[in-house]
Amino acid sequence: MSTKRKLEEEIARLDQQIEETRELLRDPSYKGMAEVEINRLKEERAALEETLEKLANGRWQVASGKKEETSSKDVILEIRAAAGGEEASLFAADLARMYEKFSESKGWKVTAVDRIETGAGGLKQGVFEISSASSLRPTPYALLQHESGVHRVQRVPKTEKSGRIHTSTVTVAVLPLIPEKNLAIKPEDLKIEAFRSSGPGGQHMQKTESAVRITHLPTGLTASSQRARHQLANKELAMRILCARIYDYQQSTISNKQSTLRKEQIGSGERSEKIRTYNFPQNRVTDHRAKKSWHNIEEVLNGNLDLILKELKD
Repeated sequence: MSTKRKLEEEIARLDQQIEETRELLRDPSYKGMAEVEINRLKEERAALEETLEKLANGRWQVASGKKEETSSKDVILEIRAAAGGEEASLFAADLARMYEKFSESKGWKVTAVDRIETGAGGLKQGVFEISSASSLRPTPYALLQHESGVHRVQRVPKTEKSGRIHTSTVTVAVLPLIPEKNLAIKPEDLKIEAFRSSGPGGQHMQKTESAVRITHLPTGLTASSQRARHQLANKELAMRILCARIYDYQQSTISNKQSTLRKEQIGSGERSEKIRTYNFPQNRVTDHRAKKSWHNIEEVLNGNLDLILKELKD
């Protein structure tokens, strides 16, 4: 089947999903979630329409058909607070710590490339590079590739006086780290901008334009970094993220997989697949793909993911 035909079928499938989701708007208890899901589906459809147009005009070139992800060992991990306001941001910070502790237990290096934090200690968005100096398996990608999706938390927020349980969501994206040389990226297709860092780092970072944002013009994908003190280092980090996003975007166009992690999916704050629920009142973590639950939620959030990940191995 041609790429054009696959894209047309995917767009038709999204149209059907949008119509089906609109039915939920009639139910007040599902209206909010339905609106978010419809917006996500529309953004996904628009991205596919744009790719289809580029194919028709001969302006789109995908990378080679090699499956670099099978040999990738390092990853870009993106965590973003979705539905739930400040509570979602607080849980995003919890997940970031969980993955950091899990990585430390495996001897992996975690580099915070970009963080947008809230005043209450939450994490609005975080981008991390997780790498392994060892060539031995399991690698970061081998273990973490199935973490992509919506993570739902059910708990009573600290600010909730009536004891009511809130449900919030956080999206996680795990992208294989792909070398720039493996992608057909033209220098003229990149827009590079420098800006002042808004994060911690002292006066030097805040007074100089050391942060970098790179836009890939053909796809509209962007990546930024503001954690390093110097612009050159931030440019390198941003480019590593951008390569991972471009590769994933291209692979989603070729393979037509619903589980792809394009920028639009992360930006919308929602994914169609809810993969895991963390229920604090019942001390239960449920993985909806494995269809299993574990009653040790604090242990899981402290980085003990091995039991869950064992159930998700291919």
